[in-house]
Amino acid sequence: MDALDINDLQEGATLTHESCYRALAAKDARFDGVFFTGVKTTGIYCRPVCSVKTPRASSCVFFSSAAAAEAAGFRPCLRCRPELAPYALQQNLAYAVWQRIAAGALNDGDAERLAAEVGLSSRQLRRILLQHFGVTPVELAQTQRLLFAKKLLQETRLPMSDVAYAAGFGSIRRFNALFLARYGMAPTSIRRTVEKSSDNHADALTLRLAYRPPFAWTDMLHYLSGRAIAGVEAVSEDGSGNLSYARSVRIDDINGWLRVQHRPEKHQLELSVSITLAHALMPLLARIRSQFDLDANPQVIAAHLASDALLAKQIAQTPGLRVPGAFDVFELANRAVLGQQVSVAGATTLSGRLVSKFGIAADTPFAGVTHHFPLAERLAAANATEIATIGLPIARAEAIRNLAQFAAQGGLNIKAGTPLPEVVAHLKTIRGIGEWTAQYIAMRALRYTDAFPAGDLGLQKAAIESSDGVRLTEKQLLHRAASWSPWRGYAALLLWQSLA
Repeated sequence: MDALDINDLQEGATLTHESCYRALAAKDARFDGVFFTGVKTTGIYCRPVCSVKTPRASSCVFFSSAAAAEAAGFRPCLRCRPELAPYALQQNLAYAVWQRIAAGALNDGDAERLAAEVGLSSRQLRRILLQHFGVTPVELAQTQRLLFAKKLLQETRLPMSDVAYAAGFGSIRRFNALFLARYGMAPTSIRRTVEKSSDNHADALTLRLAYRPPFAWTDMLHYLSGRAIAGVEAVSEDGSGNLSYARSVRIDDINGWLRVQHRPEKHQLELSVSITLAHALMPLLARIRSQFDLDANPQVIAAHLASDALLAKQIAQTPGLRVPGAFDVFELANRAVLGQQVSVAGATTLSGRLVSKFGIAADTPFAGVTHHFPLAERLAAANATEIATIGLPIARAEAIRNLAQFAAQGGLNIKAGTPLPEVVAHLKTIRGIGEWTAQYIAMRALRYTDAFPAGDLGLQKAAIESSDGVRLTEKQLLHRAASWSPWRGYAALLLWQSLA
């Protein structure tokens, strides 16, 4: 059987029975989440990496989403657990809507509100999801809630009532009825002995998040470490040299903490969160998936960028390099403003001072995590002179205040599917934010894969081809980067990494 090329199933490609079956037979992790396999003889659907014996091709039906498989009457496999599969990262409106639904945006059943949030009518929203996933918004949300509840049942000891509410069900009765109707079993029947966590905190919940290998975990943690906001987040190393990330968490009015560690042997991250965050788990996990770029397909990205010899060399040295995201958009936007015209270390120092002066005390088990990042309303109410006391020029302090006012008025709530140029132009309406800052925010916080801060001196230096040592201009770099689209954000990380 011929090997399946990674480009056969990337965005825009047609899923054929033959190509999917070849990927299934190979149990290739690169295609995890790209499609799901329904087995007609068992009524169960699986991930391509499932360890069970490969069924006959005639017994298989392939679906582009878990929701479509369930809508066709298939139940999720209890062994490979489809809820663990990373989604196929795409820069389109359907994916952006799916992200919001996965974070709980339809838990209240208000499709009209969700449609308004993404700038669509409810009819348009329904049409887009039917076209892309084969299911309605309500069906997609039901699948996400059920799979999330299944995940909690198999990975935590949460009481059944907490599982139901954390997964967005209004009542335990409704949860039990839908679970039984869809999966043909009671929720209690899939409870498992919870796997021992590497975290020693007794009040922690531990969950697993899968990704497609490879994953340059150490490189990502080193990047985050140099930019960690003192008091809010910290990267630490254990006695064996393993790196982990910890931070304080505030989602709406719910406070807590989290810690992320790597489990490379399983192609997973292990997420430990405080029990106080139990009812905020859906939006929290969505943020972590985004922050650590877990839905990226590094093979597809590398296949595109490796056509440039400059990038190919760095791809070979750091396979699986991803774009570090942000847990909170406002937090990262402030970090970007503080990084204007100063070194990375200088911006890190300033961000720590901002947290110390304006942040809120947080209760965590980590010595270096003591605060929540300042609220936008707090910084918006401060005057520029007060903000400048952390060591900022008055113009930069005014930019921080302008950003806070912008955020407090909802300016950072970008509608799904908004084109990158419009987002950049929107951010640049904030006095004190220019092209570099807007592109950086779009790349890391808003997850635009093609965002590219071409004005960055480091990128201009790293992209030098000639031996004369003359740095490229911004215009020259943009011309060079045109062929890297739509993955210019990943190209930026590769260039920065080459300087390291």
